[in-house]
Amino acid sequence: MSDRSPILNAVAGAVPTPEGDPSQGVAWHYGDPLAEQRAATRGAAIVDRSDRFVLELTGTERLTWLHTVSSQHLTELSDRRSAENLSLDLQGRIEDHFVLTDIDECTWIDTESSRGQTLTDFLSKMIFWAQVTAAARPDMAVVTLLGPDVLTGPIAEAIALPADADRYRAGDLPELRHDDEPLGFWRVMPSLGEGASTPVVDLVIPETDLVEWWTILTAAGAVPAGMWAYDALRVNALRPRLGLDTDERTIPHEVDWIGGPDEGGAVHLDKGCYRGQETVARVANLGRPPRRLVLLHLDGSSSYRPVTGDPVTAGGRTVGRIGTVVDHFENGPIALALVKRSIPVDAELTVRAPESNDADGAPESAAARIDASLYTSDDAVPPGRAAVDRLRGRR
Repeated sequence: MSDRSPILNAVAGAVPTPEGDPSQGVAWHYGDPLAEQRAATRGAAIVDRSDRFVLELTGTERLTWLHTVSSQHLTELSDRRSAENLSLDLQGRIEDHFVLTDIDECTWIDTESSRGQTLTDFLSKMIFWAQVTAAARPDMAVVTLLGPDVLTGPIAEAIALPADADRYRAGDLPELRHDDEPLGFWRVMPSLGEGASTPVVDLVIPETDLVEWWTILTAAGAVPAGMWAYDALRVNALRPRLGLDTDERTIPHEVDWIGGPDEGGAVHLDKGCYRGQETVARVANLGRPPRRLVLLHLDGSSSYRPVTGDPVTAGGRTVGRIGTVVDHFENGPIALALVKRSIPVDAELTVRAPESNDADGAPESAAARIDASLYTSDDAVPPGRAAVDRLRGRR
């Protein structure tokens, strides 16, 4: 993949992501980021995500082998199906989050650009004698279609998306020309928005076809939208992103990445024998994770704009960290945050700048509150703990 996306150079009005943004080399917006969000929720939008790192696994044992070195159950994954997956360290902390699609005896993987080569190296190192080959594919890129008009009508027809395509299903894209180059594929991802009202369809395509597909899909009705719009909808739906909404201590339970291939999760609880499994099983069966992911509404009148990594405080003590911060077209400034599980939903929270003071010498800060509609109580006793309690009761 080139340092700068062809779309960024070809589409009028494209504004690149700011310096330091994890999605370098793609558009942040095309002149009106709030209108782009509205288009994505009410019609259709197309987002250039060609910053994603793409790699492929080939070989007859690719799925059975990947099953043993990652958190997802893959031995029964059928052709033209996708899943989300994690690579954990020995303590069960998240190192990598990636999406995979198995199609025509090849498993395609895409992940964060900052982690792509590290993930490729790790997978290559773990192959040993398995019939698998892992290879980076810088010639492939990801674009994402968002909105209710994606699943039917001209856009669906353009990508040959069938009416019955369900979550994590994948399929071939129509040929743009007759040659030996890969055609690419579409895959349906979990929807965003209230009541899953914003469908999501990814395209994984040759980078040389990016501009042509962009032209076809915008002509079919998709409005160009930048990463600002994508992140705003993602944050508002409580969907974390690796490296922004996770830190070096994050375990899967804290960010709701628990679940099998058909449940929208990245960790299957009915499998074993992978790195970090002991922590996953112990927390799922006997305890609760120390933190939870929450959606915060930020005080838009504050002069301070929180940034990723800022501490979240309650009563003067640090209780969490800020992840992605973004402006939403309906809800204003919002953010994801990892906070201590004991923090109540109605807690008065403050986001503070770690090393910054205002004119009066006080730390710069912004008030924040947890969105109660996306806050799930965890009063239920974990199944393993309930079983222990029952056994003790019999004694």
